[in-house]
Amino acid sequence: MAINEKHKRYYDWLAQVQEEIIDPQLPIIDPHHHLWNGDNQLAGSFPYLIENLNEDTFSGHNIVGTIFMECAQGYYSNGEEKYKPVGETEFVVNLIKASKKLLKTTNIIGIIGYADLMLGGEVKDVLDKHLLKGDGLFKGIRHAAGWDKNTEIHNSHSNPIENIYYNKSFREGAEELIKLNLTFDAWHYHHQIKDLSDFAINYPELTIIHDHFGGPLGVGPYEGKKKEIFLKWKDDISLLSESKNVFAKLGGLAMPVNGWNFHKQDKPASSDQIIDLHQEYYLHTINCFGVDRCMFESNFPVDRRSVSYHVLWNAFKKMILDYSDEDKNKLFFKNAKDVYGV
Repeated sequence: MAINEKHKRYYDWLAQVQEEIIDPQLPIIDPHHHLWNGDNQLAGSFPYLIENLNEDTFSGHNIVGTIFMECAQGYYSNGEEKYKPVGETEFVVNLIKASKKLLKTTNIIGIIGYADLMLGGEVKDVLDKHLLKGDGLFKGIRHAAGWDKNTEIHNSHSNPIENIYYNKSFREGAEELIKLNLTFDAWHYHHQIKDLSDFAINYPELTIIHDHFGGPLGVGPYEGKKKEIFLKWKDDISLLSESKNVFAKLGGLAMPVNGWNFHKQDKPASSDQIIDLHQEYYLHTINCFGVDRCMFESNFPVDRRSVSYHVLWNAFKKMILDYSDEDKNKLFFKNAKDVYGV
C-alpha cells in the first residue's frame, strides 16, 4: 500500500514512543477494532485494513484473536436499504479469506455488524442475512446511539434519534437479538448512560456490551468540564453495573472527541501518560462491574490518533499489575471469549 507524505508524517510521529513489552506471553483477545478503506474522519482518513491491523497485533503483545466492530464499511450499494449493512459482514469475511494467503495474519474470530433496530420485528430478516454471510463469525450488532443536542458534537454514523433507547421500535428490534442469541454493543455519549440502564433493566436476557466507558465528551460545550462530567459519570456507571447482563469494555478513551488532545502533542501518549489521565475511569469501572464483566479493548485505529497499539496494551497491563493471574486472564482473554462466544 502506497504511503503518501501525510501518512508518513503521522507514522513518524507515532513511532517516537517505543516501549518494552510488558508480560509478552499473556494471551489477549482484542474485542474491538475496525477495518476501513480510509474515508473515516474519526481515524483521520487513514486506511486501516488487514495489513495495518497485522502491524499492530504483531507489535509485541500476544494477540491471539480479535473481534471486528461495525463502522459502516463495505455496505451494498444496491438493493433494499435495510439489507445494505449486510455488505459489511461480507466485506470483512472476504478480507479474512484474502489474508489467509499471508505468512501470518491476525486471527479475526468474531464480527459485530449493524442492523437498524428501528425496524422493530422486521430486523430479523436482516440479522438472518448477516448470519448467512458471516461464515460462522457473526456474533451480534452495534446500533450506535450517540446523540447530542449541540451541533459541535457529531452524532453517531447510524443517525440515531433522541432518546433512542426508549423507542418502542428500537426495543422490539432488541427482542429479535434475544431470540437469535446475538449480542448488543452499546455506544453513546456520557449523558445517555442512564438511558442504557433503563434499557438493560427492561431486557435482562439481552447481553449488552458497554463500549468506551459511555463516551465521556471533552470537546465543544464539554471542553474544560472533565471533573464535573466525571463525578456524574461515576454515579451513572455504578447504576449501570447493577444490571448483570451488561459487560464493560475498557478502552476507547483516547479518541479526540474525549478531549485529552493527545493527537496535538509533539509525541503520542506514553503508557504512563495514559495511566495518569485515565486510570480512575478504568479502576472505577472494574470496581463496579467486577473482573468477571470487564474486558480491555483497543478501539483501533480510532485511538491510534493518540497512542500506538503496543503502548496502549502496556498501559492496560500496568493498571492491573497487582491483579492475580486468573483475573488478568479474565480481563484480557476469557471474558471476551465467553461474552461473544468465540
